[in-house]
Amino acid sequence: MEQIKCLIVDDEPYARKGLEEHLEHIDFLKHVGSCNSAIPATSSLQDMDIDLLFLDIQMPKVSGIDFIKNLSNPPLVIFTTAYPEYAIESYELDIVDYLLKPISFSRFFKAAVKAKGIFNQQPHSNAENQSFFFVKCSQKIEKIIIKDIIYVESMVNYVIIHTLHHKYITYLTFKSVIDQLPRGQFIRIHRSFIVALKSIQTIDGNEVVVEKSKLPISKNYKDEVMEMVEKYMFKR
Repeated sequence: MEQIKCLIVDDEPYARKGLEEHLEHIDFLKHVGSCNSAIPATSSLQDMDIDLLFLDIQMPKVSGIDFIKNLSNPPLVIFTTAYPEYAIESYELDIVDYLLKPISFSRFFKAAVKAKGIFNQQPHSNAENQSFFFVKCSQKIEKIIIKDIIYVESMVNYVIIHTLHHKYITYLTFKSVIDQLPRGQFIRIHRSFIVALKSIQTIDGNEVVVEKSKLPISKNYKDEVMEMVEKYMFKR
């Protein structure tokens, strides 16, 4: 059985301990680390393969909500907080669940089962070594050639994959499509857009031109975009 690798992020030591104890009793969850703020959690996400975050909201310097908004490809998220007033904003971030402290084991287990269901529905493959993947579009299953992808667009309830020859509408999550794309060949420019580096023709201020489309670069991703472009920039 594949275990879901979990990271706990909470500034309160007793809250971290309580979540760690809950995790020990669920065999499909694997606790791989705990952090006391979003700053060390950023390094953990870069260094480890994390499937699920148990994330506090009110933390010093960077809140849990801002932390997730700034991640280009966040894992599954369960918020753990003492504050009910952030629930509506949180669910707009496509989180798995919202747990109010103190968290009973039964409520924790219910959220874990929900996360397991979502995790099992996601395609898990070695994107670096594959040249294509399949998606369900309406009543058809379509083969997507990765080198033909120009950009991927996230809408409210579906994803549009724009390729050289066609566009495909699928009801997969944005994250599940991103997971199929090789790192280094695609870059997130906006909460709703990821583009193929080879398809970028022009960067004009806060816009990227790909083929005949102009796509926005959000401020959260601008630095990452420019760092990536800098790697390929010709210099004297």
